[in-house]
Amino acid sequence: MSDIANPIANPLAISALEHWSYCPRQCCLIHAEQAFEENIHTLRGQAVHARVDEPGMETRPGLRVGRAMPLWCDRLGLVGKSDVVEFLADGTPYPVEYKHGKKREKRHDDIQLAAQALCLEEMTGKAVPFGAIYHATSRRRREVAITPELRQAVETCVAEVRAALSAPTLPPPVNDPRCKECSLIDLCQPAPLAEKGKRRALAAHLFEPEFEPGN
Repeated sequence: MSDIANPIANPLAISALEHWSYCPRQCCLIHAEQAFEENIHTLRGQAVHARVDEPGMETRPGLRVGRAMPLWCDRLGLVGKSDVVEFLADGTPYPVEYKHGKKREKRHDDIQLAAQALCLEEMTGKAVPFGAIYHATSRRRREVAITPELRQAVETCVAEVRAALSAPTLPPPVNDPRCKECSLIDLCQPAPLAEKGKRRALAAHLFEPEFEPGN
């Protein structure tokens, strides 16, 4: 097996799955082009993670709590670091991912959490049926069931990200409300590139009746 096809030789950051499920172009800018810029949202995220970035383990009655634990899954070739993993009395891991903002469901957060669960299952040999997203602004947890559908979403993301990172070009910009929150908007240039694409489509179909870009 070549190194390119070998997931262990080419580990993929768990964070890439979150970035991909939020915006494929953002994922490739960060993980293929090594491009990154800060904005208020990334700085708030860093402030939240600063609370759990110091590695360590503490014991409470019926519970062990690990912070900043290294994670890996050889089967999928994933590597990363947990925010918090709570180990229940029977040893079952319960990953907790910290996010800034209020409690609300976000698909990309759930995929990131599920990827952590798959890593913990391989590392510990224990099933991980649940995890949680801790929302710092509201100081509330949102429990997430690690369902078969969510597990499959992780597998699909891994395959898609690996294919995209080896592709010769970046995915096209989404140019939708997500872009306003993205720290990479100036590097990505979603509006100008989308407008160029629209003009190219119009030019290519100039003499076709009733053509609309996107059809």
